[in-house]
Amino acid sequence: MAIAQRIPNTGNPGLSDAAALMHYDANKRSVLVAYILWFVLGWFAAHRFYAGRVFSGLVMLAVSLVSWALTAIAVGYVGLFFIGLWLFLDAFLIPGMIRSYNRGIIASLGR
Repeated sequence: MAIAQRIPNTGNPGLSDAAALMHYDANKRSVLVAYILWFVLGWFAAHRFYAGRVFSGLVMLAVSLVSWALTAIAVGYVGLFFIGLWLFLDAFLIPGMIRSYNRGIIASLGR
């Protein structure tokens, strides 16, 4: 099924199908880019911000920064273990997060 057929354009009469497709292509997210961000900047939750998960990204970033600061007294390693586990789970969740973000774009075009 072509992407133009999946993007509904009933709610916005001024937006043509071509314009809706261009809007989608300009704003969609890539799973590959999300995995690169996860691998390079995962400790700072860059992949979550990219996928539109701002609140959980801020929580992950805060826990990570506080944990890194507390490693001097060895308490921070508990938080870093938690973040490491979260990053491991995110490796499996990234495709769904990106799919959800892209579906949100499609839904907004139909309004």
